[in-house]
Amino acid sequence: MQTRKLGPTDIDVSLICLGTMTWGQQNTEHQAFEQLDLATAEGINFIDAAEMYPVPPKAETQGLTETYLGNWLARRGRRDDLVIASKVAGPGNGLTYLRNGPRLTRQHIREACEASLKRLKTDYIDLYQVHWPDRSTNFFGQLGYRHNTAEQSTPIEETLGALSELVQEGKIRHIGLSNETPWGTMEYLRLAGEKGWPRVVSIQNPYNLLNRSFEVGLAEIAHREQVGLLAYSPLAFGMLSGKYQGGQRPEGARMTLFSRFSRYSGARGELATQAYVDLAKEHGLTPAELALAYVNSRDFLTSNIIGATSLDQLRENIGSARVELSEEVLKSVETLHADFTYPCP
Repeated sequence: MQTRKLGPTDIDVSLICLGTMTWGQQNTEHQAFEQLDLATAEGINFIDAAEMYPVPPKAETQGLTETYLGNWLARRGRRDDLVIASKVAGPGNGLTYLRNGPRLTRQHIREACEASLKRLKTDYIDLYQVHWPDRSTNFFGQLGYRHNTAEQSTPIEETLGALSELVQEGKIRHIGLSNETPWGTMEYLRLAGEKGWPRVVSIQNPYNLLNRSFEVGLAEIAHREQVGLLAYSPLAFGMLSGKYQGGQRPEGARMTLFSRFSRYSGARGELATQAYVDLAKEHGLTPAELALAYVNSRDFLTSNIIGATSLDQLRENIGSARVELSEEVLKSVETLHADFTYPCP
């Protein structure tokens, strides 16, 4: 398994990262253990979780994902071999059951981190990420920034200051962002330089053939500031696997079970997906291989976060690390991108 440096740190993370948001909802603890055993046997050393997981978030399941991971770590005894990432939730998204509505204040961050450490059965988290901003801005597919002068936000300075304290205490090793904008990323970096606090080392944002918006402003930051991308939704909620084409809704699949996952299933998304599915078949690739291998090939990428509900899916997704796309395929992808530019931001 190929590895890449996590930002400017001395940590090597696998090109493929195991995502976990289905554990506790679509996957049982036993199935989570099977996924972890398979992934680590294939050379994956990077596992990504979050305090709000599994998704869709519910009060009765919140924290189960970290609990399953913690139980596996306790049973296998491999903590120091792995890079464990988790996230603190921002405000909104109906999470009123979580600290009476999560914020990115010093108190909330400390409480969230302590709770995650307990569930993970560890005394440190390698990469602790801000799951989404505590301000009015563009994330989760929103376009057209509109400034809200009446917003109730937590200053980034308070958030980063709290995270810096946790680094100093040894509870987290490094800080990452998620669903962040170019301005937000640079503000974290500016404050780190000004205050002498730890710099963020990664940014976890959506990136796939239907949503390449990361390239517009954040790719340059990834290179120049060593804040590499941890790409989530590389298969666009499974759309790019081709399994939903023609209106199909396979039993047990995410978009079959949960209507909230509609980001990539609009008319333009379906047309673009069909074009990429056809391209893959033309070159003897599965649609998932094409989609994942394209993400893997990006030079601003640190790690590609894959998720699966079955071991067969997981094997195929991990196998994408061994797929190298030809120049002909890459040129065809760019031709299709010109026709379908950001169909699903």
